[in-house]
Amino acid sequence: MNSPPDCRLPTDAGDCRLPTDSRLDPRAAYDLWAPTYPAVAHNPLMRIEQSVVEPLLARVRAPRALDVGTGSGRYLPLLRAGGARVVVGVDFSIAMLTRGEPGGRICADACRLPFRGSAFDLVNASLMIGDVGDLPAWMREMARVLAIGGHLVYSDFHPSWAQHGWSRTFHTRDGARHDVSFHPHAIDDHFAALEAAGLCVAAIREPRFGNDPDPQVKAFQRRWGNPPVVVVVHAARRR
Repeated sequence: MNSPPDCRLPTDAGDCRLPTDSRLDPRAAYDLWAPTYPAVAHNPLMRIEQSVVEPLLARVRAPRALDVGTGSGRYLPLLRAGGARVVVGVDFSIAMLTRGEPGGRICADACRLPFRGSAFDLVNASLMIGDVGDLPAWMREMARVLAIGGHLVYSDFHPSWAQHGWSRTFHTRDGARHDVSFHPHAIDDHFAALEAAGLCVAAIREPRFGNDPDPQVKAFQRRWGNPPVVVVVHAARRR
């Protein structure tokens, strides 16, 4: 995945009964969604994710930063504000790369990054590894481009999505609803991939919506309670 989906929250059981053969693969989905995709956290899921990720990034003083799955580039200004002199965004969707501010972003596969080893002091990846089936390979690539002592901050859809059978969806300008396929990753899968790649966990967060006044959130909580919806990991390369 290289850009987070609209993630309209499931508010009734019918929202979860979506045939898997009707779901779009991420590349096709982002081509459709790009024309209306803003470069800000524009839905409750993205807002709760950014509320956790932004303070983590602010604590890392990194002169060279990479944003993997940058999409429309919403995290690039935050990385610059954190003091990074070099900030690069990569995404596999050319359509998404046309959104947001120009410059500083290139088209690339997250599992085969076009950078030398140890090129960055910080790698950020927001809600994009649901598009990656091979989590260990992705993690090895993140570790490869990180300098020793460098930091990886990334987020994923919480395993609760798979447990409840929720779908990732977005709407195009004409109002048509589309569902995006994704690869669910268990918490243990994250830990195993991090350890195998030589990355040490500094923090893990599992945020919930809490008292968000958004009507969509309120409807979601009435149906599902208040489960964690995102997992955020901060890790460091020690070797």
